[in-house]
Amino acid sequence: MQTRPQPKPVLTVFPVIVAFFAVLWVQPPAPVHAEPFSPDILKSVVSVLPQWPGYGNGNNKGRPKNPEGTAVAVLPGGHLATNLHVIGRAETIKIRMADGRILPASIIGRDPRTDLALIKAAIDLPVPPFGPEPGLGARVCAIGNQFGLGLSVTCGVASALHRTGTGFNPIEDFLQTDAVVNPGGSGGALIDGKGRLIGLVSAIFTKDSDANIGVNFASSLKLVLRVVRDLKEHGKVLYGKSGVTVRPLSEPERATLSGAAVVRLAPEGAGMKAGLKVGDILTRIGDRAIRQTSDVPGALHLHSPGEPIPVTYLRGGQEKTTTLEML
Repeated sequence: MQTRPQPKPVLTVFPVIVAFFAVLWVQPPAPVHAEPFSPDILKSVVSVLPQWPGYGNGNNKGRPKNPEGTAVAVLPGGHLATNLHVIGRAETIKIRMADGRILPASIIGRDPRTDLALIKAAIDLPVPPFGPEPGLGARVCAIGNQFGLGLSVTCGVASALHRTGTGFNPIEDFLQTDAVVNPGGSGGALIDGKGRLIGLVSAIFTKDSDANIGVNFASSLKLVLRVVRDLKEHGKVLYGKSGVTVRPLSEPERATLSGAAVVRLAPEGAGMKAGLKVGDILTRIGDRAIRQTSDVPGALHLHSPGEPIPVTYLRGGQEKTTTLEML
């Protein structure tokens, strides 16, 4: 004879439920608060006030769309990194300190390939501590002169690392964040939860307006330092040539692989000297994984000419490694 299981009396469960919610009511979970960082970081960040040639006389040619920007100290001696689009074609600039002082500054160099520039303040500024690359979801904060209102801090998380192919610059190595960034914030500091510099706020991804939609990009600290050190030393960035031309993987290839395929090698170029061949699939350059063709210039140009660069590639399904030195 089949028997139907009898339901448990409600009264035997009800007291447990009541007790559970009573505990929550009396002792609610403690909220998670991000630890504040030292306000000393503001001493390393300034507002940038470009002075455009002929501006004010009816000639606004060469004037950037946004009249003010931001810069952050990255090298001793008052050297600050900013974005090229912040200073545009300005011949002279001024900076406004966090305490309101306005001081002269000079333009040391510009690099159109990365949209980075180096300026020098009339006084020395403290260089903030440099932090390691953040993990995905780690807390990050942007410090910038948003809308020209003066320095302010917005926080979010690291949404993606080593973003390339955004269409902003020929050479990109972006850290993506949802920390709010608006016009005027370009050139600002991206810091981690301990107040350490990890990048330079560089671009806002928008649709039909300049308003923030939570997809913002900061040039990696590694790329920033690579560029500004050359600008300080040489007045320009020294770029090498790899001699390697790549193509995207085909749809059938992408079913099982990721990377960029070599389609041409310059005779006696760096790629050929490294032993690469047409048909090889590049999967890693230095410490950067290669997932698409735009990753290749970003990974290569984090290195100076003549610097040994480890390269991992596939040939005939077999993984191989070599060392490439750009010429």
